[in-house]
Amino acid sequence: MNIKNIAIFTLVFLAPVAMQAQKKKPVKKPVVVVPAQPQEDPRITEMRELTQQIIFIDSVVVSKSEFLNAIRLNPESGLLATYDDFVGSDDHSDCTVYLNEMGNKCYFSNINENGRIWLYTADKLGEEWGAPIPVTGIDEGITEANYPFMMADGITLYFAAKGGESIGGYDIFFTRNDSENGHFFKPENVGMPFNSEANDYMFAIDEMANIGYFASDRRQPNGKVCVYMFIPPTTRRSYDLDAYSDAQLRSRAEIRRIADTWGNGKERKAALERLKNLVAQSNSRQQQSKKQQGNISFVINDRVTYTSISQFRATDNDVLFREYQSMQKQQKELKENLDKARNYYRKAKSADRDILRKEILDSERQYESFLKEMKTLEKRIRNAENQMINQ
Repeated sequence: MNIKNIAIFTLVFLAPVAMQAQKKKPVKKPVVVVPAQPQEDPRITEMRELTQQIIFIDSVVVSKSEFLNAIRLNPESGLLATYDDFVGSDDHSDCTVYLNEMGNKCYFSNINENGRIWLYTADKLGEEWGAPIPVTGIDEGITEANYPFMMADGITLYFAAKGGESIGGYDIFFTRNDSENGHFFKPENVGMPFNSEANDYMFAIDEMANIGYFASDRRQPNGKVCVYMFIPPTTRRSYDLDAYSDAQLRSRAEIRRIADTWGNGKERKAALERLKNLVAQSNSRQQQSKKQQGNISFVINDRVTYTSISQFRATDNDVLFREYQSMQKQQKELKENLDKARNYYRKAKSADRDILRKEILDSERQYESFLKEMKTLEKRIRNAENQMINQ
């Protein structure tokens, strides 16, 4: 093939191919951007894997303003109240008070100098409460502290807190008192299932009934909270990660279904009976208290005798009279215990009598001192009322 023929061949066969190649430009495939999945806080992941096995007895959804009414405690476990009810104010709606069994020590929350809610404690000296003292030693990683509850040992303190150590709003923490300096040790987060990314608070345990409580606003509408009742464990046990799927573990960590915690149901059944008795006893005490408040006999002077607490006119005298009623009850118990000790002394062997005699004498001195306190309070109430009457 000569040069002329080669040129013709190239023009006829290769040129169209070249032109076609120019027309078919490579089409770029669209780039699909996959949004990055948000990474879970590692603390939440770790906390979920360490979820404690807890048997939840029951739960009830109530108004946040009245949730303390769902927590029933024996008197030996102390008393819970709102700060406003305790001091007779209406300025601290989110603050609460824990009062011990003896009524002479309390832990409560109030607004500190930084405008945040913090924990305080106070001791009762005679008829008056001493100056509030801030709870110290718990401030590392915590910016706000509320909802205190002291165990019967007088050492272990539960409370709710916000700050870097919390995974949600309020988380439940516990700490213990250092008896050497009166401070508390660094608090520890109680973990799941008690805590969540919502607000969890007011952890309380009635050791006599072996019933525990705490409140949470997880999955609740505004203004409502769920109060959970549970069996306080004697030892901490976490779920076996190999025995539960991720979905099952998440459900238990978040308390999606309390029935999943019942096991064979025997422990829950027994706990329900204890809870029933606890509620019945609490209702009975409340009714008795209302009856006492509505039917009293307190001599003010030769002409006036009050038959109802509502008749008190002097500032705080209604509160002081309730305190007086409580002291009357304590006085009766002290007298009964002293009589029992005296009867035991009469039957005891001579070798034991020296020790018993000293104990009885100490008890008698304490009893006499207590009677003086009662008389002083009674006189204070009566004098204040007479001043109002004579105005």
